[in-house]
Amino acid sequence: MSRIPYIEGEDTPEAADLAARISAGRRGNLINVYRLLLHSPPIAASWFEHLNAVRWKTTLSGRLRELLIIRIALINRVDYVIAQHIPKLALADGVSLDECEALREWSASDLFSPDERAALAYADAMTRDVAVPDDVFAAVRKHFDDRQIVELSVLIGTYNMHNRVMLALQIDLENSR
Repeated sequence: MSRIPYIEGEDTPEAADLAARISAGRRGNLINVYRLLLHSPPIAASWFEHLNAVRWKTTLSGRLRELLIIRIALINRVDYVIAQHIPKLALADGVSLDECEALREWSASDLFSPDERAALAYADAMTRDVAVPDDVFAAVRKHFDDRQIVELSVLIGTYNMHNRVMLALQIDLENSR
């Protein structure tokens, strides 16, 4: 059970317009993470804008983005994010259910391309150790240009932040409220 109560946009007059904007930007859904973040409308607004940029305004493929988001959530054991992305978002971006399962031990799998493997190793290093070893960065450098490396780094950092907030607040799965 969430440590902070969920609110609806109409519960807080200062959040009503923002809740409507977030809901419209999420195909009419105001999901639990935003119901928590609306306790601080400026944080909710910046979170929404930042996540939209990270998810939709980069040069990274949707497939790679989903692989990384799911891998980070698996490492951090964040069921909320896993449930949000598997199966619907993963499948929509070309990640099969077998690949989602293989992400648990991706290094032992042959389902991922060399560039995906380099990005997954980068995500593992940033998530588990924060510091990225030179050899892991060199592998990423072989497959991605400067812009993409920045985008990978921000995506990975963002979803680690996202995961940590979810865990700290003990956010509920959407269907468990």
